Amino acid sequence: MGSCNADKPEAGQGSGHLEEQESKPDDDFKNRPPYKTTETNEKFQKRHTAHCHCGRVKYWLSREKPLGSKFCHCIDCQSLHGAPFQWAAIFHKEDLHFENGAEGLAFYHAPSKGTHYELPVKVSCAHCHAPIMDEGRNMVLMFPGIINFATPEDKKHFDPECHIFYGQRVVNLPDGKPKWSGLDKKSELMKEGDSDDGETVIGHSK
Repeated sequence: MGSCNADKPEAGQGSGHLEEQESKPDDDFKNRPPYKTTETNEKFQKRHTAHCHCGRVKYWLSREKPLGSKFCHCIDCQSLHGAPFQWAAIFHKEDLHFENGAEGLAFYHAPSKGTHYELPVKVSCAHCHAPIMDEGRNMVLMFPGIINFATPEDKKHFDPECHIFYGQRVVNLPDGKPKWSGLDKKSELMKEGDSDDGETVIGHSK
């Protein structure tokens, strides 16, 4: 496969991995899941607990395992996470509950490069800036790295099923998982051995 560097979007152009249309700014989001707080937090089933790096933002998940889990290699994830790829798990908004609602959260709308709440939006801790989730119109992509898994079996439920936007990768990961050039099941399924000039295979220099 030839080099895909010329086809890679610049960071901030948006990869579309949330596959969401933009919405208008919304001031009522605090009254809806996952930010709406219940009359008492004890009413929410707490299957998993998670918190940001500094501990100021805490949330719970009621679902035992995600609807899906993926490694995303899109250029925006690389730029915004400062990492070669992102590990994300998909949940319904109702599956997630913040202890203090929207308090202590920071929002970033990548399409407009604005620090306001507008879908799709990236959510992080306003203090330590640890990434917490990406919120789309119907779903959230949360980051399992901040979950306090009670057992290895619990963590196993979050194992990534595939790679998406692998055509924009900066490292090759020969792990046997399906690798899609863009969105899973809506783009080219790449071969395990496909590689591009100038990229690095984990453990090997090219």
